[in-house]
Amino acid sequence: MTTAPSRLDLYAHIHKGLRLFMSDTLLQLSRLDVDDPLDLAAGLAQLDALLDAARHHLDKENEFVHPAIEARRAGASAAIEAEHDEHLDSIAALRAESAALRAMPTAAAAQRLYRRFSAFVAHNFEHMGVEEQRHNQALWAAYTDAELHEIHGRILASIGPREMSETLRWMIPALTPAERALVVGSLPQAVQAPVLAAVRPLLNDSAWAKLCRALDQASVPGLVEA
Repeated sequence: MTTAPSRLDLYAHIHKGLRLFMSDTLLQLSRLDVDDPLDLAAGLAQLDALLDAARHHLDKENEFVHPAIEARRAGASAAIEAEHDEHLDSIAALRAESAALRAMPTAAAAQRLYRRFSAFVAHNFEHMGVEEQRHNQALWAAYTDAELHEIHGRILASIGPREMSETLRWMIPALTPAERALVVGSLPQAVQAPVLAAVRPLLNDSAWAKLCRALDQASVPGLVEA
């Protein structure tokens, strides 16, 4: 795959978060206990949240990224645009199967949902790979990094607090230490503290210490790193 590490990648961080979210949700559905109402409710609630995230991400790409590509590389996003329509159908079908499982929990229904979601994840992983390769090449050829930063800024401005909180919950643990420090460090100071508190349970001690060092903060409140 051709890459340009020095160029701004609009897909890199959010796709890592989505891959983690999808993988974890697939794991939850694979071991769903239909005889345990609490386990069933938690698993299906996570699926609902994942489908919301997938829909929001799809909408952002349709609203901001694809028009940018088409403005300077006509037709370059057509294939992925068509796949987005397929994803909308798949999301609706998964919601319907989830609702049916809630109404009548059976092992057979849970297995059907798990397999349908597995296929959805597999297709999304391939889909994201195409975007990261072909769409990035189109964007890098047609736009400067300053222009890409402007597009990225408009995407961020369109995300509400609740959606942003959910996005960061899955994105930050999925990133490399350098990427994690970049994302958290770019947040306004007033936002950093609650974000760090939310992600602390999601990071092991080593990852947490690296993040705190990068942000020049103590890893334990009130203490100073030696």
